[in-house]
Order: sequence, then structure tokens, then C-alpha cells
Amino acid sequence: MKAFAAGAIIFTSVLTLQGCLIVADGHGDNDWSTSDFRKLEEQNRAHIAALSAAATPESVRATMGTPDFADRTTVDGIRYDVLYYRTHRVEGDGNTTRDECTPLVFEDGKLVGTGQLALDRIPQ
Repeated sequence: MKAFAAGAIIFTSVLTLQGCLIVADGHGDNDWSTSDFRKLEEQNRAHIAALSAAATPESVRATMGTPDFADRTTVDGIRYDVLYYRTHRVEGDGNTTRDECTPLVFEDGKLVGTGQLALDRIPQ
């Protein structure tokens, strides 16, 4: 009788699950598709390429939205703000890391450069 009951439960489960689809997209807990990331990266690259020397952290945030990462430090009385926006993919894990971003470097509220070279110019 126990075998019959177990068989009935399995049969019912199979009928219940029929038509269910499990999707594993390889992006962990993130529900963004690869094409969504690519579109965002492309948009961010275009915005960064179009930045003027008059750009401020506030104007960039208004145009590009919240940065993926942001840093602020003061060296010798000069305030440096660095906003990081995702521009390329290094790992296909669905997580954005700093090495997948382009830094935008502001000195006392004025854009002084983009990319690793600009970041390296901040005095230590």
C-alpha cells in the first residue's frame, strides 16, 4: 500500500509540474539579461564620450543616474570625487565591479578626466 501511495504522489507531482520551465540565465540573483547590460554599457560610454569640461558631479548624475560606485577624498585641501559607471564586461556573473567601470574624476567639482589615467593622477 505504501508503494501505491508513493507512486500516486509522484504521478500527481509529475502532472502538476508538467509545463513548468526553470530558467537559469547565469546571472546569479540579478535579473538583468546580458543585452540589458550591453545596452547600459553602450549608453554610459556614449554619455562619457560626450561630457564637456564644464561637467559637474551633479550634472553627470542628472544625465547618467546613480553611479555604480562613488569615492570622495580630500588631499591638500582639494576635494576629489570619483564616479564609476559600468562601461564594459569583465566577468559574465551579473555583478558589476569597479574593473568593469570607467571612473570620472572631479577636482573641486570640476571634471578633470576620465579613465584610469585620470584616477592615477589623484595625489596619494
